[in-house]
Amino acid sequence: MQKTIYTSAEEQTLMTRLWSPAIANDPEAFVLFAFPWGQPNTPLAKFSGPRKWQREILRDITKHIKVNEGKVNMDTLREAVSSGRGIGKSALVSWLILWMLSTRIGSTVIVSANSEAQLRSVTWGELTKWQAMIINSHWWEISATKIVPAQWLTELVERDLKKGTRYWAAEGKLWSEENPDAYAGVHNHDGMMLIFDEASGIADAIWSVGAGFFTENILDRYWFAFSNPRRNSGYFFETFNSKRDFWQTRQIDARTVEGTDKQVYEQIIAEYGEDSIQARVEVYGDFPSAGEDQFISPMIVEDAFKRPKYKDETAPIVIGVDPARGGLDSTVIVVRRGRDIVAIKRYKGEDTMSIVGRVIDAIDEFKPTLTVIDEGGLGYGILDRLNEQRYKVRGVNFGWKAKNPVMWGNKRAEMWGAMREWLKTASIPQDKMLKDDLVGPMKKPNSAGTIFLEGKKEMKSRGLASPDAADALAVTFAYPVAHREYVERPRTLTMSRESMAGSWMGA
Repeated sequence: MQKTIYTSAEEQTLMTRLWSPAIANDPEAFVLFAFPWGQPNTPLAKFSGPRKWQREILRDITKHIKVNEGKVNMDTLREAVSSGRGIGKSALVSWLILWMLSTRIGSTVIVSANSEAQLRSVTWGELTKWQAMIINSHWWEISATKIVPAQWLTELVERDLKKGTRYWAAEGKLWSEENPDAYAGVHNHDGMMLIFDEASGIADAIWSVGAGFFTENILDRYWFAFSNPRRNSGYFFETFNSKRDFWQTRQIDARTVEGTDKQVYEQIIAEYGEDSIQARVEVYGDFPSAGEDQFISPMIVEDAFKRPKYKDETAPIVIGVDPARGGLDSTVIVVRRGRDIVAIKRYKGEDTMSIVGRVIDAIDEFKPTLTVIDEGGLGYGILDRLNEQRYKVRGVNFGWKAKNPVMWGNKRAEMWGAMREWLKTASIPQDKMLKDDLVGPMKKPNSAGTIFLEGKKEMKSRGLASPDAADALAVTFAYPVAHREYVERPRTLTMSRESMAGSWMGA
């Protein structure tokens, strides 16, 4: 593609536009301005702009800039995207690189992939295509694995802006699992972006070193990871599970993306089966299931996602509470009415009294027939305090003996079994964290065939998060509930959360 020759005045106008906050701080606006969307005789003649999911990622950056600009301690934007094939990941990677270099003068972009072939042939091949189309293509010189500013541009920036340009570049960086320290990179006050393409195949040790790129407290720190989810272990998998509190995550079913060939995806499903590894990875953008040892199949959860709410006003309301035990776990309150989940509430880092207050709020709002609390650990103190206040609550201990001890090894396994049966006809909200919690635990039958469930510590050793929301839902099946029988407590027993807290502290 022939490069446009700009006059001095035109070049100054172009720089003014690209470096204006309206474009520089809005990657979506940058992409729409910088590329020839819809222009005849260009590769983009038949395209009006980015796809919906791509726009959402670009808008996340804009939001990050607005939220962090001016803060004393600024966050790093970490975003992981798991998807089926062919949705336009490499195109988005190219736009991110060109936006960063064009609008953050002096910044550094490091790009790595699962293999050298992927990096050189796919990632950098796509970048070369978009660099040739961008409105400021003459600013850049591109080689096999590097893109740097043209000499005239570095001279201009150093002379007029008095700004160093030594680290102003995007580099395709190879890595070695045997020598991860060699991956360590620069620390750049002008901006740092790290991109992992096909991130599922990048070794955990490289992720650990990559975190060191972001030690400077600056606004422009971005870490993106894109991949087909080919492994149900490793750091990329953990960004959706045990490390999900540190990452924004998106799971994208390729069939929902505009402009993709839907017949290709339907053929994969038809050939291999709708719950096959091929369908999950190549189409749904979901991680491979654990196989026969997985207690709840992802397809059961997906089917429950799709069902409309029953909205049975006569069904009893039951609240389940799984209190946090510290660390990264969350206290989760689940409200279930018959075959519907009415609400899921998550709270992190709160003390016992705050959790008591949260449960009281939920009881007052939803008027349940029964509230059930996992009484292990922190739960016993919460249960005791609520009973003192005359709330209709019961505790359940996961280690109790099951009613059917031949089939179930303990009460937790029995409740999860009841929950699995319920899910086959239930309607649940499209909650990614709930799905991860439901499909996470493995079943562990003993020699007699009695089923136990994998514990939270075992799940964490596999890189999975504690299934807090699923456990909160499971405890709603601890006791039979036939009908609504909630009775409003007399006003004389009502206490504010503040006065109750004072009473508690004085006890």
